[in-house]
Amino acid sequence: MTHLLKKPHVHRSFTINHASSSSYIWKKDVCHKNNNLFLKSCRPKKIGLRRCLSHPKFLRVVMATSKSHNVKAIVTLKQSVGGVIKNLVTGIVGKNHLVLELVGADLNPNTNSEIKTIKGKAHETDKKENDVEYEATFVVPADFGNVGAVLVENDHGSEIFLKNIVLDGFPDGPVHLSCQSWVQPKHDSPTKRVFFTNKMYLPSQTPSGLRELRENELKELRGNGEGERKSSDRIYDYDVYNDLGDPDINSKLKRPVLGGNKQYPYPRRCRTGRKHSNTDPSYEKRDLNFYVPRDEAFAEIKKIQFNATTVSSGVKTVLESLDTIFTDIDLGFDSFEDIDTLFKEGFQLPTSLDSNNLNLLQKVIPKFIKAANDSQNVLRFDTPEALKRDKFFWLSDEEFARETLAGANPYSIQLVKEWPIRSKLDSQIYGSPESAITREVIESQIIGYTTVEEAIQEKKLFMLDYHDLYIPYVSKVRELKNTTLYGSRTLFFLTNQGTLKPLVIELTRPIIGDKPQWKQIFTPASDSTNLWLWRLAKAHVLAHDTGYHELISHWLRTHCVVEPFVIATNRQLSAMHPIYKLLHPHLRYTLEINALGREILISAYGVIEDSFFTQKYSMELSAVAYDKLWQFDLQGLPNDLIYRGMAVEDPNAQHGVKLAIEDYPFANDGLLIWDAIKQWVTEYVNHHYPSPSIIESDQELQAWWTEIRTKGHGDKSEEPWWPKLNTQNDLIDIITTIAWVASAHHSATNFAQYAYGGYFPNRPTVARNKMPTEDPTEEEWEKFINKPEQTLLECLPSQIQATLVMTILNLLSYHSPDEEYLGELIEPSWAENPTIKVAFEKFNGRLKEIEGIIDARNADSNLKNRNGAGIMPYELMKPFSGPGVTGKGVPYSISI
Repeated sequence: MTHLLKKPHVHRSFTINHASSSSYIWKKDVCHKNNNLFLKSCRPKKIGLRRCLSHPKFLRVVMATSKSHNVKAIVTLKQSVGGVIKNLVTGIVGKNHLVLELVGADLNPNTNSEIKTIKGKAHETDKKENDVEYEATFVVPADFGNVGAVLVENDHGSEIFLKNIVLDGFPDGPVHLSCQSWVQPKHDSPTKRVFFTNKMYLPSQTPSGLRELRENELKELRGNGEGERKSSDRIYDYDVYNDLGDPDINSKLKRPVLGGNKQYPYPRRCRTGRKHSNTDPSYEKRDLNFYVPRDEAFAEIKKIQFNATTVSSGVKTVLESLDTIFTDIDLGFDSFEDIDTLFKEGFQLPTSLDSNNLNLLQKVIPKFIKAANDSQNVLRFDTPEALKRDKFFWLSDEEFARETLAGANPYSIQLVKEWPIRSKLDSQIYGSPESAITREVIESQIIGYTTVEEAIQEKKLFMLDYHDLYIPYVSKVRELKNTTLYGSRTLFFLTNQGTLKPLVIELTRPIIGDKPQWKQIFTPASDSTNLWLWRLAKAHVLAHDTGYHELISHWLRTHCVVEPFVIATNRQLSAMHPIYKLLHPHLRYTLEINALGREILISAYGVIEDSFFTQKYSMELSAVAYDKLWQFDLQGLPNDLIYRGMAVEDPNAQHGVKLAIEDYPFANDGLLIWDAIKQWVTEYVNHHYPSPSIIESDQELQAWWTEIRTKGHGDKSEEPWWPKLNTQNDLIDIITTIAWVASAHHSATNFAQYAYGGYFPNRPTVARNKMPTEDPTEEEWEKFINKPEQTLLECLPSQIQATLVMTILNLLSYHSPDEEYLGELIEPSWAENPTIKVAFEKFNGRLKEIEGIIDARNADSNLKNRNGAGIMPYELMKPFSGPGVTGKGVPYSISI
């Protein structure tokens, strides 16, 4: 930034008669109350005279020595949706105001001490639709130097949301401070809040007058690791997942502590400091308030759509109303026509559910509940997009296969690299490791290939493999009511049309007590019995895929692993650090949505446990997956694709990789986004770090990366795959990976959930009954033969499970009105740096081009996995969207 005061500046002139005989006048002669000169005293001081060119007989009076600047501070506060700041009494001059102190960027060059701050009071001057403006005036001496920060005290009785401060009156133009933060009242938080100007500084570049403020601000954000956090706190710290269960209420609500132990390693969450359980001190007490640092909380417009209290109440109301309708909580649907009524006639809610509760749900879950008319309360769901396009899409084997490439979970499909297929689990515990899938089963279905080995060599066989991960949990899950589990493998063949064809499903029950291992294969068949067995086997695999998607691809690999990145970034990188500025949009709302998840989704008897086949083992399973499967260096898209065999490195290919399946919509579009992010990050990093030595010597950056590894992901701190942070390329890869996971990876696994899972037979969360061929009784087999459709319906989720999951999926698929999309709006600090501004504009332009490329691909009839009769186009990687359930849009962050 250029020096703000590099030339003399006169804010106000006045004239005296040229006939004055003296070339000087005394300052006392012009010191008047109404001349607005803001002079500090009336001691005699020489004033120079300069002839005014326009009026030669007058002289212009200017300061001959040091000059001062009249500076106006315009402070913008955020209005609430209702038009007033919540709990804020404003506008009474002298009573309610903000106290601002201008802080010089540099120390006094003569004394090497801090320059005294300049204090002023800001009072309300204007109200607009969304904002309230305050103003203060300052007299800033020329020798004050550049303003580097503003200290703020809130003299109101309650917190305020400070959007920005503009200091106007300097010769080089206004000075901007983007604040976007809650400021607590002085009586609650006596420490003055510091807001730095939009200028970015590496630690070594920090102006001398700001260094101590920079260090002290980070100390405030780290806290001391003690005490219970209040909702107004801004402290970021780590803790283990010891608040998912509630043993004080019931021993059945006890759940393992995740993280901090070898059995269940896990990423860390944000520390709350709540009191420990009376029953077991290793657990935290659960209460209604799940702390997140104040600035991480949802904005008011977001809260209206989804906040802790109303969402909890809303889900509870759904459960209570459904309990009233359905006396049997395990009751399934009698027919598929009954499922269709969810989208047509809806449920008649009981008369005991008053209109106030209905209105609450309407606000909390937009478009979920609709009133049929003013006199009736009807619970009805929007028809999911996939069902709108094809009523029978869920029965199609082609759609079953296509969704592995373009559906809600495109992260599981992998290339078959070895034959025969074998388990890596202990055969003494779980049974024979050999798969029941034989070469005869495969070779009878692969047209144009003689042997399995030939198909594998040509990269024609692909697999969903839920065998080794699930097998150790089969016996545990089968001890629970109304659920069952197998280990499963599903093989697909890549056709000449570029689509996948399902070949075979293998379901395995390991040794359980006295029962021997059981395994069976199922293939698409033309005869009726095997066709229905195939459909039932698909239901089991779909439940396996849905569980893996929700617990691992979605929750673990985005929400859960990103939380330590949020905490470390706020603890170790100053708000003026360029990498903080780069990462900050990618961290918005993540701690809040994760806290809500711990409260109502992943907790004991939460939505996941009530609705998914894993029940009380859900989070335990995600910890096992973290232990066995998660590596930071595999989270970037190219490395993930290579790891799964879905791509190979190819320096001559457009994105540096060649896909095993050319028409893989998630990968095709995702690589466009990945490259755009990486190019933007590359230009940004190289601008701020022209040499590796600057990266190595950046104490904040190195502390940030160390803390992510040793605290945030401390259970994996010794793993050899963690990237080093020594060069520009190291930093580029790390930041690009974090940005990708928080934006596009999350979008790919989140915003299609209702489109594909809203009609739950397509993505059931549980298969409640075992296969009819597994040790059947004569009665069970006869029932299947006579009523196969009823057997399938009884295997699918119950009415309450289905309705609850549909409610949540609709909510999770919803874009908030205040969503911030990748590369859409420039951050203020980027806009003030010409090089970064140009790089961002290029990034924004590329994302707009990608929108057009994706539209063109969806219109290409040769791309069968995204175009065709009844097929949903793939739009999840389209960067921008409006609010609602749109099936497109890539927000910067994990905000839902």
